[in-house]
Amino acid sequence: MEKNSKIYVAGHRGMVGSAIVRRLEKEGFNNIIVRTSSELDLRNQQAVNDFFAKEKPAYVFLAAARVGGILANNTYRAEFLYDNLLIESNIIHASYLNKAEKLLFLGSSCIYPKLAPQPLKEEYLLTGLLESTNEPYAIAKIAGIKLCEAYRDQYGCNFISAMPTNLYGPGDNYDLKGSHVIPAMIRKFHEAKEKNEAFTEIWGSGSPLREFMYADDVADACVFLMRNYNDKLFINIGTGEEITIKDLALLIKEVVGFGGEIKFDKTKPDGTPRKLMDNSRINNMGWKHKVSLKEGLKKTYTIFQEVSKKETI
Repeated sequence: MEKNSKIYVAGHRGMVGSAIVRRLEKEGFNNIIVRTSSELDLRNQQAVNDFFAKEKPAYVFLAAARVGGILANNTYRAEFLYDNLLIESNIIHASYLNKAEKLLFLGSSCIYPKLAPQPLKEEYLLTGLLESTNEPYAIAKIAGIKLCEAYRDQYGCNFISAMPTNLYGPGDNYDLKGSHVIPAMIRKFHEAKEKNEAFTEIWGSGSPLREFMYADDVADACVFLMRNYNDKLFINIGTGEEITIKDLALLIKEVVGFGGEIKFDKTKPDGTPRKLMDNSRINNMGWKHKVSLKEGLKKTYTIFQEVSKKETI
């Protein structure tokens, strides 16, 4: 990529997309194209085709998706499958039609089988059953990977895919009905602290193990891969470090400064027991994450406090 290369970041208002834009701007890229969902409905094939025909981006970061936590994934199963299939199909096909030089499709660690061996290697894809609560989203992401592979096989497109681990940071969604685990916990602990409550409740047993990465780290990895990775097989992006949900809750409780108890509601689903990515391929290429979990949580809580102040104004 040259500094003046035309780069389209799909999903620039989302956590990953906005981090990619920040990363590109920091490096001096000056021809970044973005569109809000009101300006361009990515589910509309004709609108997407018209946009690509007019703009002709050379590089495409496909970070647009309908996302959410266990509750949202399990409640809006049809929308998570339908919307994500349309978004990725339209952008990948339009990139091919308009001869984009390269496309990076961003997936999710939920593509792996629920009981796959740990850590999760890329070759474990499609070797077992998926976690039921987020199966529609995972199937959509698997379809995106396979689309990139198929367009490479049939048309010679340099379309690559990367699978980040669980992400958090600037631009996250703190709505308890649709958020992931870290922003949900931050809001719960913050509100409990503000109300001086004796305890706060967390879904599940607290036993599942999870890996988390700060959004700016994954953006750095995406730019690195756009420059250096050209293989058919998708590639994992993670930290190689994991923590139990219970220990994560204790860490966020400390960062937020909540003095009450934590109660785990074991009637609620845990999700996949463990999800640790094998990052050896990207690490062997020379890339590694920079932000530790505690440092990232402190940054994220500071950002959340600013967001919550605006909500109350």
